[in-house]
Amino acid sequence: MTTILITTANGATGRPMVDYLLKDGFHVRAMVRGDDARAQELREAGAEVVFGDLLDFRDVRAALDGVRRAYFNYPLGEGLVEAAVMFAQAAKEQDLELIVNMSQIQSRPYARSKATQNHWLSEQVLDWSGVPTTHLRVTFFMQWLLYISGLIRSGRYVMPFDGDSRFAPIAGRDIALTAAGILASPEKYSGQILTLTGPVEYSHQELAGEVSRVLGRALAFEQVTVPTYLELLGIENDTLKLKHFEAVIIDQREGRLAGVSDTASTINSRPMVTVEEFINENRSQFEPGDTKSAG
Repeated sequence: MTTILITTANGATGRPMVDYLLKDGFHVRAMVRGDDARAQELREAGAEVVFGDLLDFRDVRAALDGVRRAYFNYPLGEGLVEAAVMFAQAAKEQDLELIVNMSQIQSRPYARSKATQNHWLSEQVLDWSGVPTTHLRVTFFMQWLLYISGLIRSGRYVMPFDGDSRFAPIAGRDIALTAAGILASPEKYSGQILTLTGPVEYSHQELAGEVSRVLGRALAFEQVTVPTYLELLGIENDTLKLKHFEAVIIDQREGRLAGVSDTASTINSRPMVTVEEFINENRSQFEPGDTKSAG
């Protein structure tokens, strides 16, 4: 039975990917940071759970031991290129059949954001390793709405981006299903760079209007500075996100996140999650009086 490693296995893409691949009959090794209730849920689902840090070469080697295919995803933060180097080396030692790499839609060598540039550099590192790799260049997740769910509950729709900037948000589970399909059929997509977006393009103002329509509450789009936005999210000291978001504002003005790709729907052979469906699935987090964290 083919073993597939899923990194960030408790995340918005990793967790559903585990379920999809288990359903398809693969042996799934789920890599997480710690042994908690979420790790237990992965075990109960049928995954082999391993613990480790993507910035620890011993952990990465151990996680990839005996693996044939892998999903590489690194959170927005410092260390991406170093993690990619270690992952590529360990994958090369194991002679992997395929790596599916999570990247950004605006990935390019001269990106204004260091985080975005590091995604491009990581793509190069994985390609240099000689291990067949498929790069997923993904737009904004619909999960962005959960980051501001507390504000939406209080009647505010707040973003640091220009109201007329356009993008087509995609649900994490659609990315997961796409990646799972690629991992299940590595010969079809090896060596490709694939752009993934959601099914409908919106401006930020239009998206605020769609959220308002679905919730049945008026939510006017409100643009704030990046420092104010981070303060509202409680992460005002996160310098990396500050610089990244300021760069993405310019990326959006230049249209680097605009447009719609049918790649995910073609690979998955099924309709993609709409904003309305996503909001209804997570409706409790947006309704007034709910105190759950969106984290």
